[in-house]
Amino acid sequence: MTLALKNLSKTYIENGQSMEIFRDLNLTIESGSFVSLIGPSGSGKSTLCNLIAGIEKPDQGQILLDDQEITGMPGHVGYMFQKDLLLPWRTLRENVTLGCDLRRQDKKISSVEAIKGLEHFGLLDFADYYPHQLSGGMKQRGALLRTILFGQPTLLLDEPFGALDALTRREMQLWLLSIWIETKHTVLFITHDIEEAILLSDKIFVLSKYPAEVVEIIDVPFPRPRDPELIFSSGILPLKTKLFHLLGT
Repeated sequence: MTLALKNLSKTYIENGQSMEIFRDLNLTIESGSFVSLIGPSGSGKSTLCNLIAGIEKPDQGQILLDDQEITGMPGHVGYMFQKDLLLPWRTLRENVTLGCDLRRQDKKISSVEAIKGLEHFGLLDFADYYPHQLSGGMKQRGALLRTILFGQPTLLLDEPFGALDALTRREMQLWLLSIWIETKHTVLFITHDIEEAILLSDKIFVLSKYPAEVVEIIDVPFPRPRDPELIFSSGILPLKTKLFHLLGT
């Protein structure tokens, strides 16, 4: 589904002072594309996810999925936070079916979907483990499976690998790409890591400092499937330099 934000504005009031996060923000993410959003700290990247997910409402503007307005309406996109947020009292199998439970889906159907998903995500042997028994990468895979099983073709991924060590992070990036190639979900991926954005994305949206606006949209010129060695090659340097420069403006 095509996701479009039109003239989005949001201001917070803190300690009697107003902080304008967005002003007339516009962007469009085409159906089936993988788009990364980068910007300076405090530019409102997570706030934008909350608005798209319907957790918060903008002061003005519209959020559209395939031209249908979803502004302030939760449940239309899958949303994965930086922290896995797996419930410690539920097994991995029970955690990944949480969205199915909330939608009151038939338990037999949701259980079958969970088993298929756990097997596909390489987690079937850990289905009855609790979160504290899982590695960081396993918990993030479980969180992504839960997001996908929520059943929406548009996914918001808010720095999902930010807390992982470098090796696990790279493994998860490549694993995510393989899942996306199969599912062709529309993905908005929030990151502060320029190399991660280049490795994963079709396009990179660069936000300015607040009040945030899209200062540039970068088409990533490297063909798919992406070779992870790309980030060590000299060919990536001009794009990295440009993105660093844009983040400083």
